[in-house]
Amino acid sequence: MKVINHIKEIRLKKGITQVQMAEDLQITRQTINAIEKNKYNPSLELALKLIKYFDVPIEELFYLDETEGK
Repeated sequence: MKVINHIKEIRLKKGITQVQMAEDLQITRQTINAIEKNKYNPSLELALKLIKYFDVPIEELFYLDETEGK
């Protein structure tokens, strides 16, 4: 199973740039880009920071793609 996220959609809906988000969370823009493209799963610490940053339930930000491999 693969972890999928809606970070890009939520970020754009809130009018936040990758650069601003990177500065706010003290991570690189490249990290945000990789997470948004599902090329990198954030650490648990960063995932919790993202949930707090966007003020959304975890289910709105991340979900498991259970169709992969079927």
